[in-house]
Amino acid sequence: MPEGKIIKALSGFYYVAHEGGITQCRGRGVFRKNKITPLVGDYVVFQAENETDGYILEVGERKNELVRPPIANVDQAILVFSAVEPDFSTTLLDRFLTLIEFNFIEPIICISKMDLIDEARLPDIQAYAADYERMGYRVIFTSTTMQDSVDRLWPLLRNKVSVVAGQSGVGKSSLLNQLRPELALKTSGISSHLGRGKHTTRHVELIEVGAGLVADTPGFSSLDFTDMSVEDLTDCFPEFKLRKHACKFRGCTHLAEPKCAVKAAVENGEIPSYRYEHYTQFVQEIRDRKPRY
Repeated sequence: MPEGKIIKALSGFYYVAHEGGITQCRGRGVFRKNKITPLVGDYVVFQAENETDGYILEVGERKNELVRPPIANVDQAILVFSAVEPDFSTTLLDRFLTLIEFNFIEPIICISKMDLIDEARLPDIQAYAADYERMGYRVIFTSTTMQDSVDRLWPLLRNKVSVVAGQSGVGKSSLLNQLRPELALKTSGISSHLGRGKHTTRHVELIEVGAGLVADTPGFSSLDFTDMSVEDLTDCFPEFKLRKHACKFRGCTHLAEPKCAVKAAVENGEIPSYRYEHYTQFVQEIRDRKPRY
């Protein structure tokens, strides 16, 4: 049986790329019975008599998967957050980073629309970028008016499956259009009524960009820690994970325990206070989560 990778899912059809081209497939009924949903990025076994009438028979084991956006086997995530319109949000960025870390995906922080920020707010954005770089994250500034800023992404995409994700209206499609202009992906500004972006991408699709594959994904503005425990969360903050062995108690949650190395680092300014505040907020959300039966 031929094998391939799902590069697009749309209206119940899965488009599988393989050595012979791309075949449009449907999922077999057994997937619904076993509650398996094929995802973009899945490696699959399929059968087909022609290019438009195939069936997926098996879905390979996944190294990771995301729920929103629905995609599997991702190597890295380019998290696009605008400096303005909408304003840069460390709370939302930390939600994205937590989910990405939980799924063992390499994150790249891309701060877009740098051409729109005024001089008064620029130092704040630069300070946030420096904070995240000290935590070990790669941060790139981009602007639609400065092609060389986008060009810095090219070597990072090579031989990778990357997901471009972030809040609606931050410029994800604009970024992909700069990387590959012939895509001419639809873009949209910010809704003046809602103060947030209008959705311009309706499905997930892997697109060849340079020597890698990149997914343009629907924008969204919230993330839930559905499958995460408090113990999982502590390791999703790399600057916490780095210091946890210096805590007095093994399994320290960095909340009420004495002689906590993480709390000490917050107090002396080694860890930004907003990161710790977000962590405590996320812990409470996990603890308040209704159990699933």
